[in-house]
Amino acid sequence: MAQAEAVADLIASGTETSARLAGRTLNGDLSRRISALVEEMIRLRTYIEAKLDFPDEEIDDRADGIIMRDIDSLLERLEAIHSSARQGYLVREGIRVVIAGPPNVGKSSLLNALTGSEAAIVTPIPGTTRDLLHQEIQIDGLPLHITDTAGLRHAPDLVEREGIRRARDQIASADAILWIIDDSHGNDEPEPHLQGLGLPMNAHLILIRNKIDLSGRPPGLTRLPDHLEIALSALDGTGLNTLRTALKEIAGYRESTEGTFLARRRHLDALHKAQIAIQQARAMLKGKGAAEFIAEELRLAHRALGEITGEFTPDDLLERIFSSFCIGK
Repeated sequence: MAQAEAVADLIASGTETSARLAGRTLNGDLSRRISALVEEMIRLRTYIEAKLDFPDEEIDDRADGIIMRDIDSLLERLEAIHSSARQGYLVREGIRVVIAGPPNVGKSSLLNALTGSEAAIVTPIPGTTRDLLHQEIQIDGLPLHITDTAGLRHAPDLVEREGIRRARDQIASADAILWIIDDSHGNDEPEPHLQGLGLPMNAHLILIRNKIDLSGRPPGLTRLPDHLEIALSALDGTGLNTLRTALKEIAGYRESTEGTFLARRRHLDALHKAQIAIQQARAMLKGKGAAEFIAEELRLAHRALGEITGEFTPDDLLERIFSSFCIGK
């Protein structure tokens, strides 16, 4: 199933990196890694289910420590696959970045600087940008879906008010928000402007102190408890590379794609469900819980992984039990 999806992903690839990773998935990199993990899980489940279903048979006992070691091995390998999948998902989907702030602070100029084109109209007249302007770029293989928005202020104009409403909607669904202030106007702080915007809980906020070509502030990055601050000039490009690096950092993106494959949201969800179930099984084993509950959590993890590559049915497990042990003889 994952390889079939990779055909569509390869066709839709917008970058060289995504095409390369889609090719890896198409060649079976993801399927092979999942299959190896499933095989290890089947071996563990086979033992536990045999003990439960055939308690009168002579099946060698295994110490809890050995089972715990096997579960820890599953978790370690699953985390490695999940990490690769997260990178593959970033390459496929990218992140949504919204440029916001008051009028005339250089939002459209920053969009033009990042895209390397005159995508947005720039004038000294407040309220020039009234509608949303979407652009897509990539930074070292990471796709960015950037939206330039109307300047946020109390606007008497009906059209501008609609643009501001749309800007707020974009902010509410952003992965990263670049809040721009004009550094030439003094040490402006973002908190008064950000109150009531309804910032998403998981969104990353980067305060951009723009126009340092006028203020004289040196370019650079400052890490604060709840956000990053970057001093730059959208006009001459000073500090733009710092911003690009920060965007990759907050996305959790790494440039090396070794061992990475293209992944979809459903792959991440399935891997996460499997992780939760195996962690529950580990906690039950550590707490001397009933084997039935441990077996059920492993079954749920197994089913979650089956969503990625295809199902492994109860009949398959029963056949494995009979082939592994001398049941009924």
